[in-house]
Amino acid sequence: MVFLNDKPVAVSSFPDGTPLLRFDVNDAGVGFFIIRWLYDSDAECMTVWHLVRHLRSKINMAYIGLDLPYIPNARMDRVKSPDEVFTLKWFAEFLNALKLDRVRVLDPHSNVSAALIDRVKIDTPEPYIQKALDEIPASDGLVFCYPDEGAAKRYSGLFEREYVFGIKHRDWRTGRIERLEITTPEKVKGRDVLIVDDICSHGGTFTFTAKALKAAGANHIYLYVTHCENTIFQGSVLTDGLIDRVFTTNSIFRGTHDNITVFEVNDDD
Repeated sequence: MVFLNDKPVAVSSFPDGTPLLRFDVNDAGVGFFIIRWLYDSDAECMTVWHLVRHLRSKINMAYIGLDLPYIPNARMDRVKSPDEVFTLKWFAEFLNALKLDRVRVLDPHSNVSAALIDRVKIDTPEPYIQKALDEIPASDGLVFCYPDEGAAKRYSGLFEREYVFGIKHRDWRTGRIERLEITTPEKVKGRDVLIVDDICSHGGTFTFTAKALKAAGANHIYLYVTHCENTIFQGSVLTDGLIDRVFTTNSIFRGTHDNITVFEVNDDD
């Protein structure tokens, strides 16, 4: 979904499938434009490209910023063999070619993403985690849990709370998690826990984490992820009864579920 100064950009198609865009720059302000891109598919790359080029051609010295909460290709932040395509790097080059005045992202998957994008501004997930805490009953004594040490390093400084983190044991041949153990499990016994991480696909990591927390005696378990892919419905997070509620943003999540709370990404500049 693409918006320009909070107005949805309507895209239709010619018979051959190529896009037809109509946007009158006179309806959008005086030289200051914010494109908000809630990523759904790569087809939107062309919408953004056409829109930026249209604005540049019509208005001299226009300020054009991009709000892109979720960075596409974020997982492909390195290549391990010659046949792998470094898609994140080439996507960043696409953005950089637009010569945007600012690219605003939320909780990027790795530092590589931000390093590759010109004039990037990184928003912290702290406000959305706080919203999750505000909705959890009696959250004062709640313990944070990070699924791995990397997440602990990224998020533990945001809140002054007790936390534990997971240690994953994988099958070295397949990379699949075989088991997960919690550091200092005595901290979670009889207490509510909020698992915090940046992204969820099928949610297998969080199922393993929740099982380890339950084995350690945790009471209610909640999950916050900044970017929740719609593939969460293909996993067991929402059906196995281990996690009471999932909190996320609308950066890429488009579904609905009784046990998922979705926070609107802040689009204030």
